[in-house]
Amino acid sequence: MDSQLVARRAGLDELDNVSRVFAEASADEVVFSWVMEGQGEIADQFRTTHAPEMIERTMREDEVWVAGVGDEVWAVSLWHTVTSTERYAREAAEMRELYANAPLQPFRRLTALTGLLEKTHPAEFPHRYLHVIVTLPEHRGKGAGAAIITDRVKAAADAGVPAYLEASTERSARLYERCGFVHEGEHIVLPENGPTLRPMWFRG
Repeated sequence: MDSQLVARRAGLDELDNVSRVFAEASADEVVFSWVMEGQGEIADQFRTTHAPEMIERTMREDEVWVAGVGDEVWAVSLWHTVTSTERYAREAAEMRELYANAPLQPFRRLTALTGLLEKTHPAEFPHRYLHVIVTLPEHRGKGAGAAIITDRVKAAADAGVPAYLEASTERSARLYERCGFVHEGEHIVLPENGPTLRPMWFRG
């Protein structure tokens, strides 16, 4: 069996497996955990319904990059090519409408999150945006996330396009720094004791 760690773009033929890995790996991600705090039933609905829909939409409209050994998927990342902030304004409006119709804690927090990201997302176009990256707990620390980031920043540099992300922990920020990202801009503090997001750029 090939034991080399490889980063690659995932296709629709892998939808079920990538969705499963994404849902499992997201369970303790700090922003997701904050959104779903104390909301087990809604978190279960995310894993079974929303995660596959999110992955399929990203595969069709943007890019899903994964890393693992052989056919295994250890880490999943969602990337956007951003030419305007229209999509983030639309997502924020959709969350405000959803919360108005279903005033539940996760929707309230998602409304706050999408609203803040709409206001703070940089208007520097085009750029690549790492929307989210997660790794299965049993494979953390093995380099899967770094393999994806290294591959994608090389592609960004070759294309002459910068890349942007918001690090959600100090640990992840250190990983991004090792891959060439630098901190730029004010931290984004989420309400209700939420995590602090750290804007970072890779400019080649």
